Formats: sequence, C-alpha cells, structure tokens
Amino acid sequence: MEKFLFYLITLSICAANAAVLQNPASIVNLFIGTTDGGNVFPGATIPHGLIKVGMDTESSHPQAGYDSNPFVPVTGFSQMHDSGTGGGVPLSNFKIFPLDSCSSFAECPTDIFSRATQRKIRADGTADDSASPGYFASNLSTGIRVELTATRRAALHRYTFPASSKHPRLVVDLTNDGGTSSTNPTMTIDPASGRIIGGAEFAASFGPGRYSVFTCMDFKGDGYTLGSPTEFGAYLGSSPIKNTTNINQLYFGFGSELGGLLTFAPNPKSSNGKTPSTILARVGVSFISTTQACQNAASELPDFDFEKTRQTSFNEWNELLSRIQVDTTGVDQNTTVLLYSSLYRTHISPADYTGENPKWTSTEPYYDSLYCNWDTYRTLYPLYSLHDPVTFSRIVRGMINIQQHEGWLPECRGATAQNFIQGGSNADPILGEFFVKFNEHAAALNVSASDLYTALLADAEVQPPNWDLQGRQANVWKSLGYIPSDVWEPSGTNTKQVSRTLEHAFGDFAISQVAQILGKADDVVKYQKRASNFNNVWDPSITVPGGPGVKGMMQPRLANGQFGFTDPRHCSINDPTSSTCFLDAHNTDGFYEASPLVYVPQDTAKLIALQGGNQSFVSRLDFIIDQGYFDVSDEPSQQIPYMYHYANKPGLSTQRSRQVIAEHFDVTPDGLPGNDVTCMSGAMASYAFFYLAGMYPLPATKQYLLSSPYFPQISFFNPLFNSTTTIKANGFKGNPKNGTGGTVFVQSVKVNGQPYKSNCYLDWDVFTNGSLVELQLTSNINVTCGTGPNALPPSLSTGGYSKP
Repeated sequence: MEKFLFYLITLSICAANAAVLQNPASIVNLFIGTTDGGNVFPGATIPHGLIKVGMDTESSHPQAGYDSNPFVPVTGFSQMHDSGTGGGVPLSNFKIFPLDSCSSFAECPTDIFSRATQRKIRADGTADDSASPGYFASNLSTGIRVELTATRRAALHRYTFPASSKHPRLVVDLTNDGGTSSTNPTMTIDPASGRIIGGAEFAASFGPGRYSVFTCMDFKGDGYTLGSPTEFGAYLGSSPIKNTTNINQLYFGFGSELGGLLTFAPNPKSSNGKTPSTILARVGVSFISTTQACQNAASELPDFDFEKTRQTSFNEWNELLSRIQVDTTGVDQNTTVLLYSSLYRTHISPADYTGENPKWTSTEPYYDSLYCNWDTYRTLYPLYSLHDPVTFSRIVRGMINIQQHEGWLPECRGATAQNFIQGGSNADPILGEFFVKFNEHAAALNVSASDLYTALLADAEVQPPNWDLQGRQANVWKSLGYIPSDVWEPSGTNTKQVSRTLEHAFGDFAISQVAQILGKADDVVKYQKRASNFNNVWDPSITVPGGPGVKGMMQPRLANGQFGFTDPRHCSINDPTSSTCFLDAHNTDGFYEASPLVYVPQDTAKLIALQGGNQSFVSRLDFIIDQGYFDVSDEPSQQIPYMYHYANKPGLSTQRSRQVIAEHFDVTPDGLPGNDVTCMSGAMASYAFFYLAGMYPLPATKQYLLSSPYFPQISFFNPLFNSTTTIKANGFKGNPKNGTGGTVFVQSVKVNGQPYKSNCYLDWDVFTNGSLVELQLTSNINVTCGTGPNALPPSLSTGGYSKP
C-alpha cells in the first residue's frame, strides 16, 4: 500500500510539472478536412448537439455544407449538418441568407443559385472564414459579416450589415435541403414580429426513408429595437410576393425553392454612416412540431445573448477536451493541434436528439446521426470509454430503446430514418465495449444489463424483415456458419457476404464477452464458437499475384461448401479491373470497402497460424502496406499497422503507425485521408487520436494495444471513476517527421513502479484505478512484447478471452 501511495504522489507531481494546456479548445482547428472530400463540418455546435449550424456552399462535396475553397460560392447558413459522411448529401435544412443590395423587394434573388455569393478573400488567398468550438464566422464579399453559435436544439445567427445598408433583408429558405428532396412544405410569416414557422418532409441521405422536420425563427436587433418587418412575403423561386404570409398563397407543386423574405429597417444610428445594422436570428428546430421548435428556441436562447451562448458552448467543449492532457515539451505545435482537433471531431456525432424522436414516446435518451456503426465501433467508442463514459452510456441506452421499439439494434441512422447497413450488425461490439468496460457501473448509469443482453440476442438470433437496414441474415448464418454467395432471400440484398461473415463473427465475439460477465456459460461456448466462423471463409489455396509467399485468404463460399473466387487484388489500388467494393447490389465479389487481405481482431493468433507463422505473417503485413493494399481511408485497414504486435514485433507497429500519421494526416484543410466517416462521428478522428496517443483499442475487450505517444506524457481523466491515468514516455526525444526511426520504441513498461506483464498492451484496470504508466523508450526497433506467459496480446484461440 505504501508503494502504491508513493506512486500516486509521483503521478501527481508528474501531472503538476507537465506543460498542461489550460484551454485546449482554443487550439482546435475546425478546418481540417474541409476540402478535397474530407467533408468535415466546421460550423457551430455543442458536443453531440442536434444543431450544427454552418455555411452551405456550391461545393462538389457538399456533405457537410462547407468547402474551404475560397472560390466556391455561399448559398446559405443552415441549421443541421452531418460531418465526415460520404454518400448522399444529408440535412442542410432551413437556410438563412442575408441580402443587402436588392433594387426592390420583388427583385431580390431568393432562389439558391441566384443568391449565391462569394466570400471575401484574405491576402494569403484563403477564404475570410474563422471558427472555434461553438462559433463560426465569415465575411461575405457583399460586406455582410455572418456569425453563428448554438445550443443543443437552437441556433443563434448574427448578421451585421454595412452602415450604408438601407434595407437589410433575410431570405429564409424552407425547402432546399442538401439533397433538394423536400415535399409537403409549410410556412407562415407573422407580419407583426417577422416570426417564421414551417417545415417539410425530406429524403434520408443513405437509405430509403424520409423524415419531417420543423423550424421556428425569430428576429431581434442587436443593440436596437428591430420592430416589425417593413416588407415581408413568401417566395417561389426568385419571385417574392409582397404581403403574402403563407406559401399556400402561391402556386406551387414539387419544388425546392420555397420560403420567406423579410426586410427590416436599419439601425437608427446607421444614419451617421458608421454604425452597422446587426440582426440576430434565433432558430429552433424540432422533429416533432413547429410548436416544439419554438419552445426549444425560447427555452435554450431566451435572451438572444450571442456572446453568452458562444462562451457557454466554448466552456463545454473546453471541459470535455481538458479531460485528456498532454505535456507539449519538445513537441511540434501542429502535433498538439492535430490531437485536440481530432478529439474535438469525435464529439460532433452521434447527435443527442433526446426529446425529438417522433416515432415513439420514451423517457430514455435518443441519439441519432449513427452514420454508421460500421465506421465507428473500432475506435470511437473505446475512446469514449477512456474519458466520456456518461455520454457513452446514454448512447447505449438510446440504442437499446431503439431495439425495444423496432426489434433490432440500429446500425446506420440519420435524421430519425433507418439507413443502409454497411458491414454487420455493428451495434453489437459497441454494446459489448460498454458492458465489458462498465458492467460494474451499468446500474448507476441507468443501463439495464438484461435489456442490453436481450438487444444483443435479437441481432444474433432473429432475422429481420429487411437486413439491409437492421439486424443480420441470421438464419443462414446460424445454419452454415457463414454467409453464402448463392442464397437469395427476399429480406435483403445478396452482397458483401465475406465481409458480413467477418463482421458477424466479431459481433458474436462481443456477445460472448458480455455472456461471460453475466455468467451465461452455455452462451459463452456458443458465441465463442460462432466468433471463430471466420475460419469458414478461409481458403488456404489462394495466392496473390506479385506476392511471393503470400498464400491463403478469405474468399466467397457457396452454400454447398465450395469456394468461389475473388481476385485478392480486388477493391485495392492494385485491382486490374479498377473496381470498388462500395454499397452496390451488383457487387457480388463478397467484400465491402476492403480487399480479401483482411484481418480478424478477436483472433489474430489464429490468423497467424493460418498464414504459416510469425515470419510469414510479418512478411504479409509488409506486403500489404508496401504494395498499397493498406487503405488508410477505409476502416477495415485501421488495425493493420498495429498487427505486428501479435507476431512479437511491436517496434514495427510503432514505425508503421507513425508513418501513417506522417503520410496521411496534417492540420490543413485537406489533411485527412478520405472522408471522416464520425460518423461521420469521427472514425478518422478517433483513429488518428489513438495513433498520436500511442495506442490502438480492441473493442469489447479490456485491452488497448500499446506503442509510444507523440508526447512526453499523456493523461486520461475519467469522470466516472474520478481517476487519472498518466502514460509517461521516459527518454522522449521528439517525433521523427517522416515517422521512421527515432527514440520511439517501447523497451519496457512499468505500472505504478512495478514491471508490467507486457510491453504490447495495457489492461483496462490500469485506467480504472488511476495509474502511472512508465514507458522506457529506445531507438532499437527490434523490441519485443516481453517474455512472460501474458506478454503477447490476447487472442481467442489461445484462451486469451476466457476471462474478459
């Protein structure tokens, strides 16, 4: 006990001596990944806010609305966006746009193309935009300044018109969502106050469903009495009709160019030629009704106080980001910016829609923008485990509640609509991750263990009406132990069979971990056996053209047991047919977003045995990475650089993972490899964060693979445990810019002063107890995991998960 207390004191001294960032939110760069297909949202939101208010542009990649290319025109400032998604353009609902120089009300360019305006361009050639957590601003070429901030369900806009403005006007676009998909629009203007209420029905961006959403907008002068609008009217296209208060007063059918136009008197002080007119627009949003949208705005922004709202949002972000602290001594500033900017993006989505679920009434939390679990289960939720378990528990409760009402756990969800499944039923490892880490605290977090397990079994055992949207092709999975290529069922699309086999095996592994904690011995045996079903699609005879010694890999298989064939180069840059493996009913090769050169995270030891031992396994990993089969922009590749750990070559993992950061991540607007599927939800962000932190997680287990952090010290505060774990890199000498070489390899590990069982991973209790982890670094890349019986990371086939 005395020794343990001594190391707790040492831990406190280390933390005190580190160069602690008091305001990590102040160094977040919101513009990383905002061009060249990164699709990152840089607007204003709070952590997991429903509202994500930001700029919309005429970008060729408008999924998040914004494009940092300064020559892309602006079309409006809408209330909701997703971040990092591919596929169809989501949300971008209820745009507002300021106009200053119409010759008359009737001549104002209200349609989205006519009103498009350039931003001001700085001397360095960049757009005159700025942003920080909870705030976004832009200066338009018209001289109008736009500022945005947000609460959970309401946005506050601030439009500052030039002092010369005689007729400041605002366009309120009710129907132009990102996909121009609106139907059944409604809108009413109050001539006395200018309040606009309305809504419409829109198409889901990644699935067959539709959703309805509503808004309520109020306006106020900033520092002066705004008064009633001097002109008002509904518009169709670029034809505003003065004094109309309802779009039903217009002739319209299907169309995306409907809304309202308001003119206000300028600030009385503007007559001096120096004082601008500033109009505040308060916007409530609801998926329930216009009445609730108005209530949301009034309750969350009662006083229209822009600076207070902005500061409150910043403070919320700052507290969240401050739970992880790094010593920045000897570290390039951009590395610190990349770490915290990545951490920030992991909390943009999922979005907290609690109280805004139109499908059923429940007191449970409801989270949406699960876009998609396939992208996020690997790294996002294990990061939440380290520093934000309360939010994690609320997301899990929301998923369980969805299963209780819809029959199966959600997979991909946006704006309350079911979207298409990508890999498997990937909520399973998310619930498994939560329960393995927090089962002792589940009741205190209001998570029912029995409800959680029931939800997992629904995915595992019951085939849904449409497994393209939820659940699994469960019947054939249970009878054959794999998804065959030649079984067509009316309940889903016959595609992605090998990828789904691998994902279902990992999902069943997660269920076995939960069953073990709950003492369900028969289920442990059952689901561990099913977790080994990846063996059923392993064909040992397949070789890779150009890959000497690379033999055996996953392949499609028929229901009669015979193997089909997919070229191992398929879905890679080496594919001779240049084909892809995206979501496509015509894609019958068996794989989704990955070539047959894939991984099995729950049993890498078995994969090594199938591939002929450690040397062959290392050679295969080298071949995969050196020949471009490793695709950093797609999630199935994410663990590959860390897989050398399992062959007792952790130094190679360290170097490969650092090369990934050096080659693919930076703090520029195009500093992400591909889109940041955050989720959506920050899949790339959490991935980059873990690499920078010197770890890689294994979901639904108690292990984090270990390397060296990019900092002399990194600390994780977990508010549930009220504990801090610090990883200290003794011998830290900086980070090689190209990721190669350096004093970055882990020679030995101590936890609270005692030699640890492995140099290659940390168990969860290191983080629950609050520990000092000391890494001794070396320049010798030939380090090992150690010599003890538990030195290598666990695998299923070696008994490593007999106890989770």
